[in-house]
This record gives sequence, structure tokens and C-alpha cells, in this order.
Amino acid sequence: MSTVTLVTMEAVRKLRNPGFDEKQAETVVRVLSDAQDSLVTRDYLDSKLEPIKWMMGVLIGLAVANFAKQFF
Repeated sequence: MSTVTLVTMEAVRKLRNPGFDEKQAETVVRVLSDAQDSLVTRDYLDSKLEPIKWMMGVLIGLAVANFAKQFF
């Protein structure tokens, strides 16, 4: 799974430029850094959904075969 990298010192500096004080900037960066741990990427979701895609394909195929069996 790929990760998003947060450069904390640079983020603090960028927050301080528009007017955040040091403590505010560090708190915002800490919250963002903690939240980053629970992010889910598209690759992760795609890998988790792959078995479901196969099962849906099989179920649709069975439904079509059952429907066709009634008429042919």
C-alpha cells in the first residue's frame, strides 16, 4: 500500500508564514499526521474488492444461465 508522506517541519513553517503561532502550527501538523495513519488508498481498496468482483460475475452468470434454461 502506498503512503502519503507529510514533511512536518515544512508544514509547520508553511503554517507559521500566514500567521499561526508555533504551538498552533505544531498542533495542526500533529492532527494531520495522526489522521494520515487511517487513510485508505485506491490500490488497497481495489485489492480488497477483487474477490467481490469475481463473485458478482459468477452470480450474474448463474442468474443468466438459470433464466436462459427456463426458455430454451
